[in-house]
Amino acid sequence: MKIAFHGAAQTVTGSKHLLTLSNGRKYLLDCGMFQGMGPDTDELNKTWGFDPREVNTLILSHAHIDHTGLVPKLVKDGFNGKIYSTPATRDLAALLLEDSAGIQESDVKYSNKKRALEGQPYLEPLYTKEHAWEAMGLFVTVEYEHWHTIDEYVDLYYTDAGHIIGSACVHLRIKENGKTTHLTFSGDVGRFRDVILKSPANFPQADYILLESTYGNSLHDEHVTTPDQLLRWIEKTCLQKKGKLIMPAFSVGRTQELLYALNQLELENRLPRLDYFVDSPLSIEVTELLKKFPTYFNKHIQRVLKTDSDPFAFTGLKYVKTVEQSKLLNYRNEPCVIISASGMAEAGRVKHHISNNIENSRNTILLTGYCEPTSLGGRLMNGAREVGIFGVRHEVHAEIGSIRSMSAHGDYEDLSQFLSGQDPRQVERLFLVHGEYDVQVQFRQRLIKKGFSDVYIPARHEEIGLG
Repeated sequence: MKIAFHGAAQTVTGSKHLLTLSNGRKYLLDCGMFQGMGPDTDELNKTWGFDPREVNTLILSHAHIDHTGLVPKLVKDGFNGKIYSTPATRDLAALLLEDSAGIQESDVKYSNKKRALEGQPYLEPLYTKEHAWEAMGLFVTVEYEHWHTIDEYVDLYYTDAGHIIGSACVHLRIKENGKTTHLTFSGDVGRFRDVILKSPANFPQADYILLESTYGNSLHDEHVTTPDQLLRWIEKTCLQKKGKLIMPAFSVGRTQELLYALNQLELENRLPRLDYFVDSPLSIEVTELLKKFPTYFNKHIQRVLKTDSDPFAFTGLKYVKTVEQSKLLNYRNEPCVIISASGMAEAGRVKHHISNNIENSRNTILLTGYCEPTSLGGRLMNGAREVGIFGVRHEVHAEIGSIRSMSAHGDYEDLSQFLSGQDPRQVERLFLVHGEYDVQVQFRQRLIKKGFSDVYIPARHEEIGLG
């Protein structure tokens, strides 16, 4: 059998790994969209590196767009097999993929208006809402810790990855040529002290492991809690400077974690009396969906739910649904907090808020998670003093901050704990995916010291034999 790495290879987004058995059957692990890759992004998302018509089965780890965002395009380009996921991933994907399709259609419509004036041919979206709906009809859900037979060659087993609601590590039992091989794909590994979700679960011994490495060379700040850090930024920006605190946040996971932290501040009578806007219709839908899966929450949240029926709500919280309501925030002079997607500030309403507020020194742009270096969020995080937004150059006068403790990805200690149940001597090869190359090189050395003798960093589209 062989495995080919068609995305998230020496980069963080675009997760796609294709397993091919000796009999020709093909199993795709994730089908993610590349994000925040600058001018190369569109071309990367158009090019597969394989024929979608030849893929027999798609297995998803979780619903984030960099792991599912090209599923409708896969269907559009000829895939018609089954798509496996956990129940929560299926429900989240239904929301995210329809939203993503809407963005594709809207962006192309805007571009084609300009192209028509210039006499250029029209563009087509990567996919439409119809393709997203068609893809949802192919989903088959599998619960955690239950072996499911995909076909006579492959069995699937999911364990909780602790990353977002429904996130899973994928474990395959592959029967080929009279031999059984165990392959584990980590998906994205969460934190072992996450404030909302359960910790990543132990998993069966693997022969081969595909391991994410986003924070493989760093530790998250555990000295100051997220509510305390948020309170400092709110007090500094809104109370002292009388400005706006704008927080780019992914609709799934990060927005809910921010709301929970603000709720905690209110329960402790420390939340300043301000208006707190969630300006993302998708975030609103995801938050409501999250509440439907309380058994996925950790024991702490289970206890909180006994006294607080909604741990994501608090005084001053306002949901912004329409474009008109969103635009009105730009004319607001009073201090406030705005939470809006996307997390890398590459698209969505938050990009408009940054464009309208970045030149005012009273304001703060507070980044709350990982950003690709070439994304708008990544450039701001790396100290850019001038940025282009919607074709206009803006001087950066707003304060730029970040809260590293909020990452939904485990750091190298979390990843090491995730691997602690494995006997390194039985792992024939460990592949590092979903990380920047320099981070992976450092993480590789740590893993070798822990006894994993063969740790490999694959390149995009590289195909490697197993066994």
